Amino acid sequence: MLRKILTPAIFMASFSPVFSQDSTTKKAELTLSGSVDGYYRYNFANAKDQGATNNYTSFTNSQNSFELGMASIKANYKTGKVAATIDLGFGSRAQEFSYAETGALAAIKQAYISYSPSAKIKFTAGKWGTHVGYEVLDPQLNRNYSMSYMFSYGPFSHTGVKADFGLGDHFGLMVGVANPTDYISAGFSKKFILGQFSASFDQFSAFLNYVGGKDFDNAANNQLALTATAKLSEKCSLGYDGTVKFYNPKGGSSSSWWGSAVYLNADPAEKFGLTLRGEYFNDKKGIITYMDEYDDVYPLFGSGIFQTTLSFNIKPVNNFMIIPEFRLDSAEDRIFTKNNGAGVKSTGSFILAAIFSF
Repeated sequence: MLRKILTPAIFMASFSPVFSQDSTTKKAELTLSGSVDGYYRYNFANAKDQGATNNYTSFTNSQNSFELGMASIKANYKTGKVAATIDLGFGSRAQEFSYAETGALAAIKQAYISYSPSAKIKFTAGKWGTHVGYEVLDPQLNRNYSMSYMFSYGPFSHTGVKADFGLGDHFGLMVGVANPTDYISAGFSKKFILGQFSASFDQFSAFLNYVGGKDFDNAANNQLALTATAKLSEKCSLGYDGTVKFYNPKGGSSSSWWGSAVYLNADPAEKFGLTLRGEYFNDKKGIITYMDEYDDVYPLFGSGIFQTTLSFNIKPVNNFMIIPEFRLDSAEDRIFTKNNGAGVKSTGSFILAAIFSF
């Protein structure tokens, strides 16, 4: 199953001085935001086949079709030291994000309450997007439209409680306890431990993240991740995302998958930018699996994969972005399919996406 959302900037913004003001001097404030996005994807290797799309990452599992990504609406309400957030999404993107839920719960991207007794401390309870990774659910916050492998097979969300602490002017710490990854309800389950240590300076920021616990099958899952961004100039920046996940099934031996990605971002003009993403994803031990129609379980990859994505960010007017994107996925094994049914090691795709946000 494809699975992972908050940017490092959003995390650091959680320590805004607004939380330190008393409710008697701070008026209640309600803000609304949202987005609508859609896309067209064409995979060149499998243009005529009706069964395969050559897509193993989240949110773009289609071929030669115009698709609605997600319609999203988010409400933030703050009064003094207390705040509440309701973030809803509708469409295939939101459904994949909440794959573990059904009915109305599948539309809840985030829903949480926070309390800040001081400017440097914040407690949060509810469901929120994961702290792990460089990419996020909301497309207007990404520069690439298609998603990385690390995003797709890492955590999406957590439901539980957490505490954020500001450590001086440049450092932060988060600790939390949550249900097994991506589940809103998990009765009788063992809980996961969450952690993050952050460092932020004028030209550089880094986030060391942890998620660990035992799932419903009593298998141990432990994931470590590092995300970093560096501003190279006024028009150029560099991003890094790296993660390793250790998996130890009950009665079995421990194994792991890992990935690493670099993002080169350039904005030569106010209304034009581009991002080149290069990612290597290694699941040669076959931890990520799928089940066939006979309920037999097989490795989904069992291979190393390298993907390169070039995305253009065209902004004709404020809050509206068009993303033409070219992507090449190459694997060490024949995990992709040509339109004649033959297996191939690489495949190319084109995506044209449109995003409006407010």
